Amino acid sequence: MRNILVRGVAAGAIALLSLAACSSEREGGDATATSGSTEAAKGFPANSLIGVALPAKTSENWVLAGDLFTNGLKEAGFQADVQYAGSSTTVADQQAQISAMVTKGAKVIVIGATDAAQLSTQVEAAKQAGATVIAYDRLIKNTQGVDYYVAYDNFKVGELQGQALLDGMAKKKPTGPYTVELFSGSQDDNNSAVFFDGAMSVLKPKIDSGDVVVGSGQTDIKQTATDGWKAENAQRRMDSLLTSTYNGDKTLDGVLSPNDTLARAIITSVKGAGKPLPIVTGQDSEVESVKSIVAGEQYSTINKDTRNLVAQTIQMVKDLQAGKTPEVNDTKSYNNGVKVVPSFLLPPMIVTKDNVVEAYANDPNLAPLTK
Repeated sequence: MRNILVRGVAAGAIALLSLAACSSEREGGDATATSGSTEAAKGFPANSLIGVALPAKTSENWVLAGDLFTNGLKEAGFQADVQYAGSSTTVADQQAQISAMVTKGAKVIVIGATDAAQLSTQVEAAKQAGATVIAYDRLIKNTQGVDYYVAYDNFKVGELQGQALLDGMAKKKPTGPYTVELFSGSQDDNNSAVFFDGAMSVLKPKIDSGDVVVGSGQTDIKQTATDGWKAENAQRRMDSLLTSTYNGDKTLDGVLSPNDTLARAIITSVKGAGKPLPIVTGQDSEVESVKSIVAGEQYSTINKDTRNLVAQTIQMVKDLQAGKTPEVNDTKSYNNGVKVVPSFLLPPMIVTKDNVVEAYANDPNLAPLTK
């Protein structure tokens, strides 16, 4: 059973509440939990260079994160070096960017990993140079060099998506069984499996009982993966599923989509085939998907306010600069293969048409879309 720890923490001017899910099953394997960085915080000059290495601009939240880091770190008195990986050779780009940040003398390097399994060499080099490494949103695998992880509770995200799929289908059609298809994210993103596992923890009992049927039979994450999180790949697979499995009168009741970009691609495919729209989940609160939810097309998204996540990360940087040990609220769940990484987890929120106004009431960009 997963124990939930609730804490409150101020991050800049934003009050944050966080849930910590304490199960080493999320990332696989056992490791000895730690309560903080392996080295005591030593502090560093207030105007030091802070590196931020982010993946390609494949979704709105990554674009926003870059702007927030650039402005927030400068406002806190740091020099900010914020870099995005390119759209083609993204892993090599990010590896080179992190190495350059080390050479420039960055005191902290924040990494939103392009490929969680291919950055260990660069992370170890950063540690040897004396930098603190914070994994942002995506856990970096198989290295002792990661000091902290800050993210929304991604297993909980999957649970919320799975439950939303069930709730949406039951709301639309009171009795089952329900026929669904499953999509997951890119296999080089460590979060993809966490989202999928969270969702399947809710859906698998229903699949086993026959209340939910996966029409194509494709339930393995390798079958459901969407390379590069690219919309065109999700749409192509949905086109194929509709042709092969739903070419007659067979009804598709729901689709588990891991994020909003893929959700919209799936909806586009269904519309193009002239089929009734199924219940489709999502994540990230992207503008077009919020509009779609209000319009009654996409059923749900997940509100993971990037402003709060960046603010919490910058608070960690400020603590490190002051010689303090950053606060964490989970020291058991996120095993990267060689260690359990001390983590700060924020609570995600499910959003449907029923609560869309409340969910975005304090978001100046999204609140106007709900009226």
